[in-house]
Amino acid sequence: MLFLSSMCKAFAQQADDRGYYVKIGQQAPEDFKLMLHNGKTTSLKELRGQVILLQFTASWCSVCRQEMPHLEKEIWQVYKDKGFALIGVDRNEGMDTVKRFAKQMKITYPLALDPQANIFGRFADKEAGVTRNVLIDRNGKIAFLTRLYDAVEFKALKAKVAALMK
Repeated sequence: MLFLSSMCKAFAQQADDRGYYVKIGQQAPEDFKLMLHNGKTTSLKELRGQVILLQFTASWCSVCRQEMPHLEKEIWQVYKDKGFALIGVDRNEGMDTVKRFAKQMKITYPLALDPQANIFGRFADKEAGVTRNVLIDRNGKIAFLTRLYDAVEFKALKAKVAALMK
């Protein structure tokens, strides 16, 4: 029985050095619903054909709070009406907290609930931290991954978004 358990673990997903299970060029998982803080739902499958940026975040995350104004101003406001979707996926928090968080941060892009981090867990190890972005192209493939907020990496993310939006 111990041997079987070890074999199962050997075939389990392995996270990279930044905690990601997914890789650039891979088809993004899309078999989940996103409950938005405005009460609507969507999914990656429904958004297919748009460039999508999932920002994994939480209200208690100071680095997330540092990054969000940049996402709002430098990406969301530039592309929101041009076939682009940005959704902040809030880890382990309820609707009231998420609504308060969006208001405090003065963001206009939607936040989605991820109460047990099950959506997060499709992209990265649940033990890995938030403040990460997953950029998905119009065909549903992962185009760029970030971890933490770094000005140089954020500039590269913006450039990749711009290239995909052409």
